[in-house]
Amino acid sequence: MHLLLTVFEIVAPVFLLAGIGFAWVRLGFEYRLQFVTRLAVTLAVPSLIFVALMQTNIPGGDLTRFTIAAIAAHIALAAVFWAFVRLTGMEQRTYLAPLIFGNTGNLGLPLCIFAFGQAGLGYAVIFLAVTALFSFTYGIYLVAGRGAFGKVLREPMVWATLLGALFLWRGWQTPLFLTNTLELLGQMAIPMMLITLGVAIARLTTQKLQQAIWLSLLKLSVCFGLGWAFAAGFGLGPVAFGVLVLQMCTPVAVTSYLLAERFEADSDAVAGMVMVSTMLSVAALPLVLAIIL
Repeated sequence: MHLLLTVFEIVAPVFLLAGIGFAWVRLGFEYRLQFVTRLAVTLAVPSLIFVALMQTNIPGGDLTRFTIAAIAAHIALAAVFWAFVRLTGMEQRTYLAPLIFGNTGNLGLPLCIFAFGQAGLGYAVIFLAVTALFSFTYGIYLVAGRGAFGKVLREPMVWATLLGALFLWRGWQTPLFLTNTLELLGQMAIPMMLITLGVAIARLTTQKLQQAIWLSLLKLSVCFGLGWAFAAGFGLGPVAFGVLVLQMCTPVAVTSYLLAERFEADSDAVAGMVMVSTMLSVAALPLVLAIIL
């Protein structure tokens, strides 16, 4: 009973905030999605990432091991789903990226913070950075048929991660006034991302729900199995273990739909996967947390 209450206390704020965004749109209120998203990924999330890394107490060896585990897990996930798409004859441009990349920012970061505290946030932002690097290069290549390696260098989240890692390695700290400013910016990232996730889900429509259901279940099963295997294989500690498994199990990212729409893949199919996998996560992620905890 205590475990169920703990899991509920962790996941309830996350999905309630996303529900607020969903209800906001359904009630007909205005929400400038492009502006809020740009504000989040340009200022709020990079500030959160930088401060979290700068102030983390994670030992260097543990952080390195977790980073390698996250990279290896992404590569394994890409290999498994590449083989699946080839064997089933599904269109790679449409289905491979959504199957690989999860919503490790909007949903993963808040869950890791509530579940594992500040130490969990440090690991979670590393996983988010790995996801971002893969999605801005290999992910765009899958959908568009060409690379986007230059885009990585223009992403504030990437630079925030690199600078945060540098400050962590050297033991540096920004002046207190700057740290306080960055902390204030970072504090708005979590509620902003969650409300925006609800807004994005509310605006999606699809006609391919049946296919989306079994693909979402497949993604969750494979991600959980691989996440657990790599976390155990690399001998991660309890917090790092939990973050890796939880981040691997996050639903399809909304950015997968945006890329499919932009590069004229089957955006309707991807929209279905985003919607179904996110709704499925309401039940699945608490179960994953209960197993981890």
